[in-house]
Amino acid sequence: MRIFNKEIINKEGQEVELMGWVATRRDHGKIIFIDLRDKSGISQLVFTLENKEIYKTADKLRSEWVIRVKGEVKKRPKGMENPELETGQYEIAVNFLEILAESKTPPFDVSTDGYKVNEEIRMKYRYLDLRRPRLQKNLKLRAKFIKFIRDFLTEKGFVEIETPIITKSTPEGARDFIVPSRLQPGKFYALPQSPQQYKQLLMVSGFEKYFQIAKCFRDEDSRANRAYGEFTQLDLEMSFVEQNDILELTERLFTELIMQIFPEKKITQIPWPKINYHETIEKYGNDTPDIRKNKDDKNELGFAWVINFPLFTKQTEKDFFYGSGKSKWAPSHHMFTAPYPDDIKLLDTDPGKVRGLQHDMVLNGVEVGGGSIRIHDPKIQEKVFELIGFTKEQKGRFEHMLEAFNYGVPPHAGIALGLDRLIAILQNEPNIREIIAFPKTGDGRDLMMQAPSEVDKQQLDELGIKIKAKNSHINKAQPRS
Repeated sequence: MRIFNKEIINKEGQEVELMGWVATRRDHGKIIFIDLRDKSGISQLVFTLENKEIYKTADKLRSEWVIRVKGEVKKRPKGMENPELETGQYEIAVNFLEILAESKTPPFDVSTDGYKVNEEIRMKYRYLDLRRPRLQKNLKLRAKFIKFIRDFLTEKGFVEIETPIITKSTPEGARDFIVPSRLQPGKFYALPQSPQQYKQLLMVSGFEKYFQIAKCFRDEDSRANRAYGEFTQLDLEMSFVEQNDILELTERLFTELIMQIFPEKKITQIPWPKINYHETIEKYGNDTPDIRKNKDDKNELGFAWVINFPLFTKQTEKDFFYGSGKSKWAPSHHMFTAPYPDDIKLLDTDPGKVRGLQHDMVLNGVEVGGGSIRIHDPKIQEKVFELIGFTKEQKGRFEHMLEAFNYGVPPHAGIALGLDRLIAILQNEPNIREIIAFPKTGDGRDLMMQAPSEVDKQQLDELGIKIKAKNSHINKAQPRS
C-alpha cells in the first residue's frame, strides 16, 4: 500500500511503496539518486547496479515524470544527511520501479520560488506552477485558514448559508457581470458583487447569525491586492447587535487565528486600536493607517479599526452607478449603511455632516475588510436612495428589500473580509495571485483556459444576442475603487 514521503521517517528497515514526481536526478556513475516529490515532501531514491534492469529504467527518468517505486527505508550514510528535508536522514533502496507517465521538458523549473519567472508563462502553465513548494504551502495554508474560520463561527452559533451566484443586477458601486437568460429573452441575471442584500434578507428571515465563504464578482480593474473579476470574502451578519459586537467578534476570531496558525507573528496592539476617520486622515494622510512599530519586520501585524466615517462623499463623474451623477452625494461605504442616530435629523438639512456607522478593518496599512450597522428603517433607506440620486427605476430594483423591511426587520450589522488579500499579507506575498489557485492576469485573462473567448453564433442566436462591431460603442466611465 502506498504511503507518503513524510511517513518514511517511521519506517526504517521496512518495505514501502511510494508514488510521485521526479523532482531532480543525480547520476554518480554506478549509482543514480532521484528526489521523489509528492504532496507531503521529498524522498531520496537510490538505484544501484545490483539490479541492472531497474537501473536501466531509472537511467531514462527525467524531470516531472510520474513513477511508482518500492524499496527498503534505510538511514543515509553518515555525512550524507540533508538537514533541510524532513526526510533528510533516510533514503529508499529501490527494488521495483514503474513509470506511470512521462513528461515533456517543463517550460520552467518548479523547484524554485518562481518569482523571477515570467508571470504570463506561469499563468499559461499554472498546473505546473502549482507544483512549486511555495504555492503548495500557500494553498494548504489557505485551506487551514478557512477551516479555522468555519469552526470558530459555527461554534459561536453562526449558520453557514450559501446565497445565489446568479441574481439581479442592482446599482451597488461597481460594474456587474451580466448573464443572459435563455428562458426569459431580453432579460439578464447578474453575478453578485457581494451577498449584501441576501444576508440582510436572512436577518429578516430570523437566522440572526449568518456567515459564508463567498465568491464575489466585480468588473473592476486589477491591482496587486485585488484580482480581476472574482474574489473570495468572509461574509457575516448578526441581528440585535451594536457596532462593538461586530468588532469584538471579528477581532477575537483573527487574534485567535493568528495565534494558532501563525505563531511566529506578533500583533502590534491588543485590543486593536479604534481610530476615528478624521483622526487617521490628519495623522496618516489616509484612511488605512499602518500602526506597526517596525515596518521592516515581516512578522509584525498592525491591525486597526477605522470608524466614524462620513455617511456620504461628494459624487463625481466616476459614480455613474448612483443616479447617473445627478446628485451631489454618493455613499461613503454603500447605500445600506446606517447613519448615527444623533445625525438622522441632518439627512434633511446637512447630509455632508452625517456620520455613518461604518467600520473598516486595516492590516499593515491595507484595508482588508469593511462593514457597518445596516439601515433597518425603510423610511431612512428611501431617504438615502433619494440623497444619492436614485431614479424611480433604480429604486425599483430594490423593491424586494423595501418590501421585506415592512415585515418586522431586526436591527442588524455585519462585515465582509477579503480572504485573498488577508492571506497574501500574512504569507508576505507581493501579489494576491500567489495565494489563488487559478488567477487571471492583471488584464483579466485566463491564459491557461484562454478565457475570455468567443462563443458559437448558435449560442448567441439562442440568447437573442448580437455582437456590435468592435469599438462601435465604448463606455468610458470607470468603476469606483
